[in-house]
Amino acid sequence: MTENADLEALRAEVRRFLEAEKPHDWRDASRTQEDFVKTQRDWFAKLVEAGYAIPHWPAAFPGGGRSLAEQKVIYEELAKADCPRLLLSFVSTYHAFATLHECASDEQRAKYLPRILEGETWCQGFSEPGAGSDLAAIKTKAVRETRGGREVYVVNGQKVWSTMAQFADMCLLLVRTSSDGPKQAGITYLLMDMKSPGVSVSPIHQIQGDEEFAEIFLDNVEIPVEQRVGEEGKGWAVAQATLASERGLTLMELSYRMRGALGRVAKLIREYGREDDQGMLRDFGELVAEVDAVCATADRFLDNRIKGIERIGDASIVKNAYSRALRAYSKLGLRIGGVGEQYVAPITFGDLNTGNWMADFMNSYAWTIAGGSEEVQRNIIAERMLEMPREPKNWVL
Repeated sequence: MTENADLEALRAEVRRFLEAEKPHDWRDASRTQEDFVKTQRDWFAKLVEAGYAIPHWPAAFPGGGRSLAEQKVIYEELAKADCPRLLLSFVSTYHAFATLHECASDEQRAKYLPRILEGETWCQGFSEPGAGSDLAAIKTKAVRETRGGREVYVVNGQKVWSTMAQFADMCLLLVRTSSDGPKQAGITYLLMDMKSPGVSVSPIHQIQGDEEFAEIFLDNVEIPVEQRVGEEGKGWAVAQATLASERGLTLMELSYRMRGALGRVAKLIREYGREDDQGMLRDFGELVAEVDAVCATADRFLDNRIKGIERIGDASIVKNAYSRALRAYSKLGLRIGGVGEQYVAPITFGDLNTGNWMADFMNSYAWTIAGGSEEVQRNIIAERMLEMPREPKNWVL
């Protein structure tokens, strides 16, 4: 068979699976955090069994070893079928996997990777109240000591904006083991059991009612030295493998999900009797064109990656285009619905296009920050793609 024929055969296979197994009522079944977690775990287990959960992992794992073109087919079909996003397991299957696969020891990979497929959930302990955009400024301190006959790091500090940390079993943790030399030089990368004594988690209640993020407080937490990834003081390089893991297919999947959600805007136009409102139809047409452009940009980005001609900054272009279109999508839905759509209504945890237009509108602004703020992405495009001069250090207005 030709490559195109193989891809179409895979597409048909995935469609058959989704027709039989996709959860049709997952939004109604995700109205509380507890129900959301159950829905996520059940759907992840089904995808693992079918071989569609981790197509980007090596071939040694079930469903792994897929080409980028095959991965694209799988994520396209998941988006078109309006299946739940795997938000709960996202850090596990992307960030934790990339870190363990590229930087961990053989023993660490053998221990943790199979447990992810069994449902073990990971979170990320990077950002701190004073170290978000400037990640190298972290202050969470780890001191190496001998306790109870074993070598451990005793950790004290606080992390913030940790996705789904309240449900996590393990944490990818950046700590400071030295203050000598450049800030990056004193950072160490640890794998922390979230059930360790001294770990406490506080969910962050967001403006639209979700609790996607949490704070992690660390009070004399003991982490065995064997749970360090890489050398002491060399955690900055390991962190780059973590941070580079989420772009590309994720943005393409989100773009296709937004295209599928355009039907909700069209439904709203009919419900509010705006089918003959030429101004409204014009604005909806502009939104459709914008979303199509985002999908085309994401497709081109992935095609460039498949061909090996991806440029630094390509992902930033897609990210900014997506976040702006998401704001336009939710803003139009909210405008059509008027005051009636601004009353308190149930939200769907873990989704960006819920149909609760006020919640979606407020949540859309988070995407101009999450994964790197829009301003940071513009700097990457300007400096790395357009080769414009960097902003002078210590520059003030």
